[in-house]
Amino acid sequence: MTVTNDIRYIGVNDHQTDLFEGQYIIPDGITYNSYVILDEKIAVMDTVDKHFTQEWFDNMAAVLDGRQPDYLIVQHMEPDHAGSIARFMEAYPAAVVVASARAFTMMGYYFGTEYTDRRLVVGEGSTLSLGRHQLTFVTAPMVHWPEVIVTYDSTDKVLFSADAFGKFGTSPDEDWACEARRYYIGIVGKYGQPAQALLKKAAALDIQAICPLHGPVLTENLGYYLDLYNTWSSYAVETDGVAIAYTSVYGHTKEAVERLAKELEARGVTVAVSDLARCDMAEAVEDAFRYGKLVLATTTYNGEIFPFMREFIHHLTERGYQNRTVGLIENGSWAPVAARVMREMLSASKNLTFTDTTVQIRGALNDASTTQLNALADELCK
Repeated sequence: MTVTNDIRYIGVNDHQTDLFEGQYIIPDGITYNSYVILDEKIAVMDTVDKHFTQEWFDNMAAVLDGRQPDYLIVQHMEPDHAGSIARFMEAYPAAVVVASARAFTMMGYYFGTEYTDRRLVVGEGSTLSLGRHQLTFVTAPMVHWPEVIVTYDSTDKVLFSADAFGKFGTSPDEDWACEARRYYIGIVGKYGQPAQALLKKAAALDIQAICPLHGPVLTENLGYYLDLYNTWSSYAVETDGVAIAYTSVYGHTKEAVERLAKELEARGVTVAVSDLARCDMAEAVEDAFRYGKLVLATTTYNGEIFPFMREFIHHLTERGYQNRTVGLIENGSWAPVAARVMREMLSASKNLTFTDTTVQIRGALNDASTTQLNALADELCK
């Protein structure tokens, strides 16, 4: 694929991995993006996962057409992007690797060498001339590893954005936001402040295209992508609605959730319901961050809460969940404590507002708990 006259795409599609990073379901696979900038000097932007090295070499050879690369620019050391560095350096012994100081330290960890005789260390504001193309390096620590840099080509006005603006999936035709949101919240979500810092740096650049390390090259309506990234990284509400996440042992808590969802939908509220024992946990987490209101419904279990709910809340808190309204539904036949436990688990989260109504079910819904359920629906509709 041609990005510009001088910038070519040489990445690969991975349809072999079922769980990205060992936990994220990727039914449509994922791309490992790499690019070549053709000029008086040739720069290769990042490598790919080691399982796809040969395919990547073949793609690169087709673009190079017999020429030799002068630089390998390493923006991010995660193995899905850095896994082929050693093979590249062996294949092209005259090439110089360009990266941040911390990236070279990590190369020592992964490959047993920091390439001290073949390296160029860059930092904030460092530049590299390829001839016509002038590259400027921008540090992006903790988006989402500490060594990350991004690269701006001022000639073609292209931002090589590392893992920022990445997404799951390989199809360029699918909706970008859904899988980009799941990718951002799952992988980058904890690091909202560093992502905000990168957005501020990007705002000072004239960007006509964004080349991420996962997903499609972004060339049109860039404001749409930048606005969504700003919303996600500032923990703002993206869409009005209510996410309901629940666990249910014998179906009574599920019944309460279904009744609440029906009440809300009848009042015109968008509702997303997740059965935490069966759903893709990352999708449930995505919904919790997407919508402005969240209802947690679970049973008291072993004097605590059901394991899938505990895991779900951990996913929220470790990603900085904040700025939302939360309602609680607990079920417990003889000693209900689920609501207290859930509230305690969320106590460190910033700017959460709990509804006045907490629904307490004693085994199965009755008149009292149904009244509480209706009151909770009223509050969520305000």
